[in-house]
Amino acid sequence: MIVKLENINKVYGESGTETSVPALNNVSLSVNEGEYVAIMGPSGSGKSTLMNVIGCLDKPTSGVYYFGDKDVLKMKDRQLSDLRLNSIGFVFQSFYLMNEENAIENVALPLSYAGVPKRERERRAVEALTRVGLADRVKFRPDQLSGGQKQRVAIARAIVNNPKVLLADEPTGALDQKSGAAIMELFQKLNDEGTTIIMITHDANIASHAKKTYRIVDGQLFHGLEEDKHEENN
Repeated sequence: MIVKLENINKVYGESGTETSVPALNNVSLSVNEGEYVAIMGPSGSGKSTLMNVIGCLDKPTSGVYYFGDKDVLKMKDRQLSDLRLNSIGFVFQSFYLMNEENAIENVALPLSYAGVPKRERERRAVEALTRVGLADRVKFRPDQLSGGQKQRVAIARAIVNNPKVLLADEPTGALDQKSGAAIMELFQKLNDEGTTIIMITHDANIASHAKKTYRIVDGQLFHGLEEDKHEENN
């Protein structure tokens, strides 16, 4: 088990007051190493909050979260930072690339934070770019790349540290259909190679590429037909 959430709640504002906003309601989720999981939901459903909790970018109000054998909610800020840097790769809808830097320099950034020597950073960055099909674009800057190629650079940056989990938030949201399909093929390749993927999306077609799909509705997480039964009972 690489990710285990138990009874996670997240409330923004002071709980129990008129200004409090519940975002996650008693969410439990278990993800094994090597799994490919999609979490679907519309805007405002709580899916981004859930991603932030899984990615150790935000702490829940209550509940239990284990990342491997680590009790995340008992970790200090520096420990959480190290966990994010070394064990979680992030892919966002917006690519968050540095426009003045080439692909190698963008991909090598996490390695720089980790104190990896420059020559080794460059070697591993080229290796990651090759894995995502950009061996012939390693010296290109973002303004010289297409949207799909930019997302591939972002994915290379996410995997350059060989993270235990790749966490993707709407990874095809800024892409056309063809580029989005190519990114999904790449995700499948990475998963086949053993990368654990947790993907957040509002698109059922994108979610269908995962091997296990959940839906989040009003901060509650449902697996398979459980969500449909919930809707039928309301």
